[in-house]
Amino acid sequence: MSEVTTEWVVHGWSKGKQMSKKPKVAIYWLGACGGCDEAIVDLNEVLLKVASAVDIVLWPLAMDYKYDSIENAPNGSIALSIIHGNIRNSEHEEMARLLRKKSQIVMAFGACACFGGTAGLANFCGAESIMKWVFHEAPTVENPQHQMPQAESPWDGQTLTLPELLDHVYTLDQVVHVDYYLPGCPPPPDLISHAIFAVLEGKLPPRGAVLAPQKALCDTCPRNNTKPPKMDITEINKIHEIEADSHTCFLMQGVVCMGPATRSGCGETCLRINTPCRGCFGPVGGVEDSGAKFLSALTSLVKATTDEQVRSIMEKFQDPAGCLYRFTQPTSILGKRVKARETV
Repeated sequence: MSEVTTEWVVHGWSKGKQMSKKPKVAIYWLGACGGCDEAIVDLNEVLLKVASAVDIVLWPLAMDYKYDSIENAPNGSIALSIIHGNIRNSEHEEMARLLRKKSQIVMAFGACACFGGTAGLANFCGAESIMKWVFHEAPTVENPQHQMPQAESPWDGQTLTLPELLDHVYTLDQVVHVDYYLPGCPPPPDLISHAIFAVLEGKLPPRGAVLAPQKALCDTCPRNNTKPPKMDITEINKIHEIEADSHTCFLMQGVVCMGPATRSGCGETCLRINTPCRGCFGPVGGVEDSGAKFLSALTSLVKATTDEQVRSIMEKFQDPAGCLYRFTQPTSILGKRVKARETV
């Protein structure tokens, strides 16, 4: 945060003095499912405390604000924009750039904004092939005139417009500059409240930081103490194929669990309901590609002495790209093999 902004926030919020003008906050979704908005709502009484201390100028889920009100606001007049969702169409890009221009701090909120999310798996197909499948080739589609959505269409003497699908699913920081990251699908309430109060109280780490623990999930997993000094994997099982023990490391049971290559901070929610980690918190610090890291770890644990044994084990690891990059394809080495968009 800038020196001026820090002083404004600290003296106006944490010391409880009356402010002539509350800090302005925007909450906006791009290519998102809405789960991150629901996670903010689930702050319950904490949300009421935040709402009384700030002026929420944009939140489509909860309030009716118009595009013009943001466009006409002075640049930098919004103290914090919490943006969740990836950037998949021209409207997403337009709003991301607008909020960046109007905001002092932009927080990428949730897995989709930070890493691309599950929608990022579409990058394995390409926009053109997806459109063909959805509007022409899918067995449930009846489109005898072979029509496709158009960005502009004439209608009754006017021009109707739709957002244009981009060629790639982008993360927020692949289009605009991002100050802070809060991962998760969605982020848990404790990290959300800590992040928001860190902004309001001027207690943020250096820009570019991830507002989540630096440890790998395995370090905080309640099953960690069941791992032997040396683990051998002789078969790979899907979670629904076996009756997984609820206290034993998933990898010991041959179930693919992304915990070794995923950042901690989720509260081990999936693990506690006997579901393996899928990687929604992204890689730990210093790791660029969590999928490649996990694959390296997994193959080092496979116990096999012949090529046939290796093949027999790994053949059961179906759709490895979809599994390893379920949330992170756009930020992975694979996802970066495209021309980056110009960031602001």
